Amino acid sequence: MSDAALSARAVPADPGPAGPRGPLGAAQADLDAVEAIVRGAGTSFYRGMRVLPPDRRHAMYAIYAFCRIVDDIADEDGDFAEKVRRLDAWRARVAALYEGAADGPVTRVLVLAARRFALRQEDFVAIIDGMQQDAEAPVIAPSLEELDLYCDRVASAVGRLSVRAFGDASADADAVAYGLGRALQLTNILRDIAEDAERGRLYLPGPWLDEAGVPRDPAAALTAPGLGAVCARVAALAHQHFRSAHAAMDRCDPRAMKPARLMGATYAAILARLERRGWRQPAPRVSLPLWQKLWLALRYGLG
Repeated sequence: MSDAALSARAVPADPGPAGPRGPLGAAQADLDAVEAIVRGAGTSFYRGMRVLPPDRRHAMYAIYAFCRIVDDIADEDGDFAEKVRRLDAWRARVAALYEGAADGPVTRVLVLAARRFALRQEDFVAIIDGMQQDAEAPVIAPSLEELDLYCDRVASAVGRLSVRAFGDASADADAVAYGLGRALQLTNILRDIAEDAERGRLYLPGPWLDEAGVPRDPAAALTAPGLGAVCARVAALAHQHFRSAHAAMDRCDPRAMKPARLMGATYAAILARLERRGWRQPAPRVSLPLWQKLWLALRYGLG
C-alpha cells in the first residue's frame, strides 16, 4: 500500500504471501524482503546480527529496515510537508501493527516481532520523532538538552527495541540502551562533522561552541581554533556513556548482551581512532581496518 493510500489504520494483516514459513512464523517471502533491505544498506549490521538465533535475528532485521525507511524519508531531498505526511503514515502503521494490522513485509514481520519480544510502541514513535526533528530544519548547535533528546530518539530508542530482541527486557537492559545509544550517536557526530557541515548541519552543543569561541555556522566551525576543545568535551561525554552502559551490561543476561558488547567495542575503537587522529577538520572519515573488525567480531561476537 502506498503512503497516499494509508489512512489512520493499516489494512488488517494477513499471514503474508503464500508459501513456506520461517523464523517468527513469518512468511519466508516477507523475511527475504526485509533481509534484502538490510543487505542493501551495505553496512556491517547485516553480518553483525548473524550471531543471533534466527527469531531474534529477523526481529532485528525488521527493526533495522523500519529505521532505514524512516531515516531515508527524513534525509532525502523534498518538501518538508511531504516528509511529515510520509512520517505520519509510518506513525499510523506503528499504531496499527499494535492492533495486529500490517500492510507489507516490514510491518508484517514487526507485528510478529513485537508480540514475541514485547517491543514497545513508544520506542518506534520516538525514532520517527527523531527523524522528523532532522527533517524539519538542519540541526545547528543544539542546546545540551536538545542534543540529549535527539540522541535518545535516534539511537537510545533503537537500543530499547534492540535489547528486547537480543533477549533482555529488564530495567538494566534499558540502562544499556540509554548509555550505549548516546555513546554511539555522539561518536557518529564526531566522525561526521565535516560531512554534516556540507549538509548545513552542526550537532555539537551550542553552549560549548560559544565557550570555545567557535562560530555556530557549520562551515566556519570546521576551521575554528577552538573546535578541538569542543570535540574533546563531546568525546569525554561519549566515554562517560560507554562506562555507564558497560556497568549496566554487567547486570544483564550475558548472552543477550553479546551484540551490544560488540557494537560498543566497535564504536569505542572508532572513538579512540578519532582521538588519536585529532580534531582538525575537514578530515577523512574514520573507519576500522578489516583486521580490527574481524578481531572484535571474534572476541565479542563469536567468543
